[in-house]
Amino acid sequence: MIRVLLADDHSIVRDGLRRIVEEDGAMTVVAEASDGREALRKIDDSRPDVAVVDISMPGYDGLEVVSRLKDAHPTLPVLILTMHEEAQYVVRAIEAGAMGYLTKQSAPEQLVTAIRKLHDGQRYITDEATEALALRIAKGTRAKTPLDSLSMRELQVLRRLGMGHTNREIASAYNISIKTVDTYRARLLKKLDLRNNAELIRFALQNNLVEP
Repeated sequence: MIRVLLADDHSIVRDGLRRIVEEDGAMTVVAEASDGREALRKIDDSRPDVAVVDISMPGYDGLEVVSRLKDAHPTLPVLILTMHEEAQYVVRAIEAGAMGYLTKQSAPEQLVTAIRKLHDGQRYITDEATEALALRIAKGTRAKTPLDSLSMRELQVLRRLGMGHTNREIASAYNISIKTVDTYRARLLKKLDLRNNAELIRFALQNNLVEP
């Protein structure tokens, strides 16, 4: 049996994922988590073979979870689950250490296929995400966007600001000081040529950094 951990902050989504996984007959869900920190704890406790992690969660987001797992559980394959097909997210997820990238619009059987491939040591990226990534590579420098200039942490802070989180909430989420968050905010304003939080939020929404 392939032991699977599911991490998503929506219980309805987790219920649906669990049904898909366990209907396969060769997989079992050994743990569920509703935020990034809980996911890391549950992984320590349950030792899954594959972790399916939503990219947008309270506490640590999916990219943060993947980054931390590279040190704590370097051999654990992680499948990122997201609403986003944009190449920007595919690149960031792979850079963070994810072995797979699956959109929530994908057919249920793709989840099972993805988990099997990751368990066998292979990567899995949806056709839609692969197409977006290939198009970006084909266009070369013409495909560069302001987001490409951002570090992983800057992107994470931008997403949090886009969701309306305060500096204190962001600091708590990533175990950094409020002053550090303000430094990231200042960098974002400069790199993106924006003036204030309202424009940062608008930018995050326009670039699909915040899930509906």
